Amino acid sequence: MLTPKLLTTLPQSTPNSVLADLVAGITVAMVALPLSLAIAIASGAPPATGLVTAIVAGFLISALGGSRVQIGGPTGAFIVVVHAVIAEHGLDGLILATLMAGVILVAAGLMRAGSLIRLVPEPVINGFTIGIAAIIALSQLPDAVGITLPAGTPAEALERLPAIWAARGTLDWASLAVGVGTVVAIVALRRAFPRFPGLIVAVAGASAAVALLALPVDTLGARFGALPATLPRPAIPEMSVARLVELLPSALIIAFLAGVESLLSAMVADRMVAGQHRPSAEILAQGVANIGSALMGGLPATGAIARTATNVRAGGRTPLAGIFHALTILVVMWAAAPLAGYLAMPALAGLLLVTAWNMSEPQHWRGYATAGRVSDRVLLGLTLVLTVFADLTVAIGVGVALGLALRLRRRDVPPAEWTPPDR
Repeated sequence: MLTPKLLTTLPQSTPNSVLADLVAGITVAMVALPLSLAIAIASGAPPATGLVTAIVAGFLISALGGSRVQIGGPTGAFIVVVHAVIAEHGLDGLILATLMAGVILVAAGLMRAGSLIRLVPEPVINGFTIGIAAIIALSQLPDAVGITLPAGTPAEALERLPAIWAARGTLDWASLAVGVGTVVAIVALRRAFPRFPGLIVAVAGASAAVALLALPVDTLGARFGALPATLPRPAIPEMSVARLVELLPSALIIAFLAGVESLLSAMVADRMVAGQHRPSAEILAQGVANIGSALMGGLPATGAIARTATNVRAGGRTPLAGIFHALTILVVMWAAAPLAGYLAMPALAGLLLVTAWNMSEPQHWRGYATAGRVSDRVLLGLTLVLTVFADLTVAIGVGVALGLALRLRRRDVPPAEWTPPDR
């Protein structure tokens, strides 16, 4: 079914439910604002692209999606892919790859391909997610502790780890204090006030301390300049057959990540609100959202599990909450863009360290290590190692292929029990 949940829920809305969605949308926007900026910076893109993605894609995912409470936007899962595409093909290459991914997702949605998520083995998803979380943490560690890496330091883990150790003498104590203080504040606020948007309070508080105390800490404005106060004009990226072929592998990876993460997020949301999402409608919405984000110069987008959970905890129950979330970010962008220049880079890095930790779901590590089949644990570990030390495409390809092979083998009769017929 491709009918958006908005059309199903809107006739049932009441003034009280709309007010609840408005409060939830504003709450989620306060979480999404610093995250969107931090994710864009970590991806090697201009900070404003994160806000553009949260506004445009967030609006379209909620307006057209198949989940009641899904919140969409840029997510940590894309950081590694986006960084690699920008490094190899430039920002214009990323925009074209995102546009292509959107077209692929629209086609998948129209072909009712949403149910194919079940074919991806769970150990592959878990290993891939933990691996991405490790890469994000590694990428943010220098900013969080104030270590200055030489220009051109590779992003690959095998080369970045020795570079961080070699540059340990450049550690800046003020940046370290801001980064660690932000992490502690986020964790403390989350435990003390689970429904409160502690992310924005922690990052804003740390940045205010940097400004008031005149600490020698790098800020968003100092590194990237002022943020724009308006959305850019839509533009179609330059295309050629050679360019499309060159970017097709990146587009497929973006489409895969967007589809898998959005459906996983929708399934988590279903359990939280006792609902049932429409997978093909969700995939179709992700496609339209990525096309819209690309035309506005934004990043790849998908459903965000953490922001969706925040929406549910804040009282959001219909797609209106996601629409209000996007509109709130737009209003803040118009009204307070200059203030974003004061955000401290170690505070944003600390925010992403917490995001990476939560993304890896450490509460499940013991279960991964002890429960299930040995082959599942090996598959998880292999996918994790390939994600961190090799390549995302290789990790996904090898993980899915081995996972499907193991699944088929379990359904077949074991070779030892098979007897050839007499001839």
